[in-house]
Amino acid sequence: MNIEDFDFHLPEELIAQTPLEDRTSSKLLVLNKETKEISHKRFKEIKDYFKPGDCLVLNDTRVLPARLYGAKEDTGANIEVLLLHQEKGDTWEVLAKPAKKVKQGTVISFGDGKLRATCVGIKEHGGRIMEFSYKGIFYEVLDELGEMPLPPYIKEKLPEKERYQTVYAKEEGSAAAPTAGLHFTNELLSELETLGVTVTFITLHVGLGTFRPVSVENIDDHQMHAEFYQMSKETADTLNQVKAQGGRVISVGTTSTRTLETIARDHDGTFVETSGWTDIFIYPPYQFRAVNGLITNFHLPKSTLIMLVSALADKESILHAYEEAVKERYRFFSFGDAMLII
Repeated sequence: MNIEDFDFHLPEELIAQTPLEDRTSSKLLVLNKETKEISHKRFKEIKDYFKPGDCLVLNDTRVLPARLYGAKEDTGANIEVLLLHQEKGDTWEVLAKPAKKVKQGTVISFGDGKLRATCVGIKEHGGRIMEFSYKGIFYEVLDELGEMPLPPYIKEKLPEKERYQTVYAKEEGSAAAPTAGLHFTNELLSELETLGVTVTFITLHVGLGTFRPVSVENIDDHQMHAEFYQMSKETADTLNQVKAQGGRVISVGTTSTRTLETIARDHDGTFVETSGWTDIFIYPPYQFRAVNGLITNFHLPKSTLIMLVSALADKESILHAYEEAVKERYRFFSFGDAMLII
């Protein structure tokens, strides 16, 4: 299948630059994957599409304020560092910019020396291995000095860091938000539970590979980035019970979907307490073993994310839904509106 098969026209002004004040007030496009019917709603109406016995699966990862601005201690040159993931202890894989100025042994100072980083390894495409030194607790220092790593298509400053977090974010480690979850409030989740919907959590720490374009023409040749995931025994038992009783598993976001499908693939369609790294690449045709429905945002043209949603419905239905979303002036990408495929 060719990358051009997943292209569509998106006017730049439809790329949402700021989050809505009320998380649940975003638009919601509902696509019935069997009948292909499209409905236009508000996100707070999503509960109308759930039944008692269904299970909603949320990714409880928490975004690190992972973008740091510092200076080389020897020359004073400005350097931007973006934390990708923790290697061991205080050693992290990062992206450095401009990378050519960060060589083995380079020391970078942040916040007048409150945080220092020494380059101890070189990787491709601007990647570096940095060892950090500081006083106190690393995450507290990072929270003081770091900025949220907003995607490159968002040009506006984020007034509050918490608006790039889900209300249930808990497990520190993401370089980007699982943005489908940004539409939920604690009140809406409580309403769903009152209706008889089980709400449960998995963790997948989102990497920056999410934003990297597919650079091959034939998507079969694309290699996905790996991301860390974990599922608790409680969640595994809940999901197995829901499946056994005929309930539907509705995942919130492509990150939850990739985690669920990875575990179901590796354990013959069942769920177990587990953790690891997944580089699963879901694109048509694909037989889903875990997920019955998906809540997601609207994705970039020719991205692995639009390929995933095209596998759950079908490519023609998804591209038609995207055309409808453009026509109806939906807001796109991280701070944009939502889509329910059910």
